Amino acid sequence: MAAIARSLRPLMRCTRIQKRFYAEAAGDQLKFTFAGANQVFYDQATIKQVDVPSFSGSFGILAKHVPTLAVLKPGVVTVYEQDGNTKKIFVSSGTVTINEDSSVQVLAEEAHPVESLDASAARDILSKAQQQLSSASSEKDKAEAAIAIEVAEALVQAAA
Repeated sequence: MAAIARSLRPLMRCTRIQKRFYAEAAGDQLKFTFAGANQVFYDQATIKQVDVPSFSGSFGILAKHVPTLAVLKPGVVTVYEQDGNTKKIFVSSGTVTINEDSSVQVLAEEAHPVESLDASAARDILSKAQQQLSSASSEKDKAEAAIAIEVAEALVQAAA
C-alpha cells in the first residue's frame, strides 16, 4: 500500500483542484456597440448579453467574456437589454470583437431589425439567388450565387 501511495505522490503534486464559474455580471457591465452600413443600433450601451451567429458556431457574450475576434455569418444577433427587452437584428456578415474590458463591437455589412423584414420579399430574394446559381457559368459566378443563397436562406429563416 505504501508503494502505491509513493507512486501517486508526483501525480498528486501536479493535480490542483480547479473551480470554474460562469461570468458574474455583478459590478461588471457589458458595453456594446453595434453598427451596420445603414445604421448605428447601439453606441457604448450597457446591456446584459448578446448572442451572435459566427462561422465557428453561435455563442452568447456576457461581461468578463474571454477576448475574441469572430466572423459573423448570416443570421440574427439577439441583444438582451438591461431593462429586460430583447432586440433581434438580422446581419448578412461582419465581425464581432470582444475586448478584455468587457466591451463588445459588432460591425455588420448589412443589418436590419427582424420586425422590419418582409417574409415574401425574402423568399423572392432566395428564388432569384437560386436561379442565379443555376445559370452561373464561371466559378466566380457560382461562388457569388452560393453566398447570395446562404444569406437569403438566413433571411427567410429570420423573417419567418
